[in-house]
Amino acid sequence: MAYATTVKTIIAMLSAAAALSGCGVVAAPCRIASAGIKMVPVIGHVAAAPTDVCAAVIDP
Repeated sequence: MAYATTVKTIIAMLSAAAALSGCGVVAAPCRIASAGIKMVPVIGHVAAAPTDVCAAVIDP
């Protein structure tokens, strides 16, 4: 019984991820982290580059 519930949960998660792919909602955590890192003086923009790339890949 627990196996069926786990499989249903995994299928639901994959379906939700597929439905939201390319959506700004999914990229929001990357964009928020990037904005927070960019507030650091001097190195903020350089340090935020990986999170910018993350957001660009998710939501081109």
